[in-house]
Amino acid sequence: MSLKPLEQLPKTPLTIKRALLSVSDKTDILPLAKSLHAANVTLLSTGGTYKTLQNAGIPVTEVASLTGFPECLDGRVKTLHPMIHGGILARTSYEPDNTELKQLQIEPIELVVVNLYPFSSVVSKSDVTMEEATEYIDIGGPTMVRAAAKNFAHVTILSSPTQYATFLSEFNSDSKISYHTRLRLAKQAFNHTYEYEQSILNYFDAILYAETNESIEGHVTHSNEVHKTDPTHFNVNEPLHNSLRYGENPHQAAAIYGEPDKFIDCFHGKELSYNNYLDIDSALRLYHDFHDTDPTCAIFKHTIPCGVASGPTLKEAYLKAFSTDKVSPFGGIVLCNTLLDLDTATAIDSIFTEIIIAPGYSDQALSLLTQKKNRRLIRLLTKQGISSQKQFRSIFGGTLVQNQDNKAIDEASFKVVTKRQPSQKELQDMLFAWKIVRHVKSNAIVFAKDEQTLGIGSGQTSRVDSSEIAVSKAAKEQLSLVGSAIASDAFFPFSDGVEAAAHAGATSVIQPGGSVRDQEVIDRANELGLAMVFTFSRHFRH
Repeated sequence: MSLKPLEQLPKTPLTIKRALLSVSDKTDILPLAKSLHAANVTLLSTGGTYKTLQNAGIPVTEVASLTGFPECLDGRVKTLHPMIHGGILARTSYEPDNTELKQLQIEPIELVVVNLYPFSSVVSKSDVTMEEATEYIDIGGPTMVRAAAKNFAHVTILSSPTQYATFLSEFNSDSKISYHTRLRLAKQAFNHTYEYEQSILNYFDAILYAETNESIEGHVTHSNEVHKTDPTHFNVNEPLHNSLRYGENPHQAAAIYGEPDKFIDCFHGKELSYNNYLDIDSALRLYHDFHDTDPTCAIFKHTIPCGVASGPTLKEAYLKAFSTDKVSPFGGIVLCNTLLDLDTATAIDSIFTEIIIAPGYSDQALSLLTQKKNRRLIRLLTKQGISSQKQFRSIFGGTLVQNQDNKAIDEASFKVVTKRQPSQKELQDMLFAWKIVRHVKSNAIVFAKDEQTLGIGSGQTSRVDSSEIAVSKAAKEQLSLVGSAIASDAFFPFSDGVEAAAHAGATSVIQPGGSVRDQEVIDRANELGLAMVFTFSRHFRH
């Protein structure tokens, strides 16, 4: 095979005379086809798309009549023919190609409109079979998309209905498409086929693991579910959402990819920064753990909660959360899980708050909060999917990938391990503290009582140090720890942890358990009269 590249790709506008339309997603295909027909473009089509255009009264030629070969194998073969791909791949600025087209009686195709079978949505269904899934692996579609994208100098490729409006705004002026528009669309087309192939690869990896029980070499796990769908390759392909001013620090370039606006709407204030997004992400994950019926406020600083509380009203919840630590909230972010009213807004407005997040705002609250033009106000759009994404971290030579720590709190699996049973009130306090501690940096300690955090210790290399910080913060704010619950994100390795808790005034302890010295810790808790619960679920956060 000899490849003969052109000396120079033509960069002139492309006049469209013939178009091939073959789409799985038929959104807006009729307005597009009508505009093309009105501009005297000859339309070719296949299968369901052909019937859709024909039923709408739009003149269209079926591909089978052009190729002289019928669709076959239940539609598996439609467009895989030289009459089609010769027309798409022909370099019409290159005279030898034109001569060959005439000899073969092939006409050029200047516009290809193709999107692919919905493989990802089909295999996302829990009851889909392998037989059903493989029928949604598109063959002819990707072939046409790639051919048109390769020959972008002579062909325009539309691979998504979202491109039609922009295409028509340029096409309707003179029936021509510019070089850079074609190049841009070709790039998007290759991205489309890349994502498509990746979804197929991931599915086959999952099926192979499920059917052969193949596993990562040397892997040890406590759960059969952990590695159920590890792909042999992991690729992330997300659209650029926004370029950011900088990253964590001014000397670091940064951007955000994906679709964060599916979850939040920043409708007032400055653009969100890299650090803002980190804080918001932490807040949303905590928000996911609380019921919308219980007014709750959480205050965050540097991705760590510095105060969380629930109350009969949102204002009371905010004031309780703020009282945990009256210094750290300055310049922080406030999360509310119910409609933010004027009373709560007035309380929040009393100090500098960089970001406020709520599912909604009263008109009076907005009137007050929007007076500060730089303060970012965010409306929560949905809880669904907040914790479903994978988590990535770049390291030397590769990338660590894990599921988000979104394990549901299962009270039925809790076990009281001490002689003294906790009271109902103590159980409620422990559960509240447990909801919070999983969102605090390890080593993490949270004291709580009456649906309020009283002291939070985070990010220390010693669990006892975290306990001491939590106790000192409570003392600084004159919050009594007597009768409180203490939660730890991981087991207490020694009995000194429960000793510090009891000395501070806590009467109940909730922790995962799992230390080789668990019995020593339990014995000491019994001596101190504590009630202690094991959750059997660790929640490190690094």
